[in-house]
Amino acid sequence: MAIPPEQSSSASQLEAASSSASSDPAKAEQIYRDILSKKAADEDELRDQETALVKLGALYRDHNKAKELAQLVTDSRTFMSQIAKAKTAKLIRTLIDYFPPSSRELQMQVTNDNIAWAREEKRVFLRQSLEIKLVGLQLDSEQYRTALTMTENLLKELKQLDDKIILTEVYLLESRAAHAIQNLPRAKTALASARTTANSIYCPPLLQAQLDLQSGAINADDKDYKTGYSYFFESFEGFSQIDEKDQRALKSLKYMLLCKIMMGLPDDVPPLLLLKSAAPHAGKDLDAMRATAKALKERSLEEFKVALRDYQEQLQQDPLIRSHLSHLYDTLLEQNLIRVIEPYSAVELSWIAQEVGQSLQVVEEKLSQMILDQVFYGVLNESAGTLEVYEEPVEDPMYNTALDTLKQVGDVVKSLYDKATGGA
Repeated sequence: MAIPPEQSSSASQLEAASSSASSDPAKAEQIYRDILSKKAADEDELRDQETALVKLGALYRDHNKAKELAQLVTDSRTFMSQIAKAKTAKLIRTLIDYFPPSSRELQMQVTNDNIAWAREEKRVFLRQSLEIKLVGLQLDSEQYRTALTMTENLLKELKQLDDKIILTEVYLLESRAAHAIQNLPRAKTALASARTTANSIYCPPLLQAQLDLQSGAINADDKDYKTGYSYFFESFEGFSQIDEKDQRALKSLKYMLLCKIMMGLPDDVPPLLLLKSAAPHAGKDLDAMRATAKALKERSLEEFKVALRDYQEQLQQDPLIRSHLSHLYDTLLEQNLIRVIEPYSAVELSWIAQEVGQSLQVVEEKLSQMILDQVFYGVLNESAGTLEVYEEPVEDPMYNTALDTLKQVGDVVKSLYDKATGGA
C-alpha cells in the first residue's frame, strides 16, 4: 500500500487559517503572517506563501482594514524579490484591487509608492502594469486630465515594445479619459486605434467587452442610438459570460435600455427586463430605467420628474445617463406640449403652462423653438397671450416652376448684357 506524501507544515497552516478565517479572523491573520515570515525551503512552500499573501489581503478586504492592507503591500516587497517578476506584477495588482472604493486615495497612494519602487528596482513590466492600474483609478476618481497625460507617456513607451494587449488597454483608457472631458475626436481616434490593435491579435473576452462598452458610449453621444445599442448588447453578453453579477454587465444593460428610451421605443424596455440574463441585476437600477421608459410612454413630464427624484442616485450619478437626461427632458416637454395643443387651433399660453406644470416663460421659449424647428406650424400672439396653430402648408409646385423660369430668364439677360458690353 502506497504511503501518501507527508503534508508540508505551511500547507497545514493554510488549511487551519482558512477554516478559522470567518470564526476567528485574528487567529487566521497570525497564521498567515507566520507563513510569510519563514524562509521558503522549496517551490511548494514558496507557492504556499503566495497563497497566504493573497488570502491575508482578502481577509483585510473582507474586514475593511485598508491601512493594514496598504502596509501588507509594502511589507511584501521582500517576498516579491524571491519570485518571478511576472508573478510579482500579478500579485501586487491583485492586492491593490482588494482596496474598497471608500479608500480610493489610499489605494492610489499605495500604487504610486509601488511604481516608485518598481522604477528603483528597474522592473519595467511591473511599473508599466501599475501605471496602467493607476490610470484606471484616476478615471474612477474623475481625474481625467491627469489620466490623459499619463496615457500619452505610456503610449510613447509601449509603442516601442509592441505589446499589443497592453497597447490596446492603454488606447482604451485614453479613449475613456478623452470621452469624459468631451473631447470626442480624440476619444474616437484612440478607440479606433484600440480596435485596430485588438483585431491584429487574440483579444481576451473581458477586454473585448470593455471595447464594446466604450464604442457604445461614443455612438450614443453621437446620437446614433441604434449602433450604440448593438455595442452595449455585445458588451452585456461579454461581461455576463465572465460573471453574471459583474457591475459592468448591469451598466451595459442600463445603457441598452437608455438607447431604447432615446430612440423613442419605451415599449421595448419591459421585454428586455424579462431576459434571463437580466434577472441577476434586478433592483433599483433597472426600476429607474423602467420608470423613465414609462414616463416617456405616457409622455408625462410629471412622471419623469418623479423618477428623477425617486431614483436620483441611479439616474444622475452615471455620467452617460446624466448627460442624456437634459435631452430626454426636452423630448418629454416637447411631446407633452404637442399632446396639449394638438386638439386646438388656438389656445391660451397660461393654460398650456398650467397643464404641463411649467412656468409661462419656459413654455413660451420652448414653443418658439419648436415653431422655428418646424415641429409644428403656428405663431405666438403675445398681445392676446395665445398660441395659434396652423395646418401644415401644402407646397404648390407652381412656385418652384416660376422660380426656375425667373432664374433662367435672369441667366439669359445676364448673358445678353455680357455680350453687349463686350462688343462695345
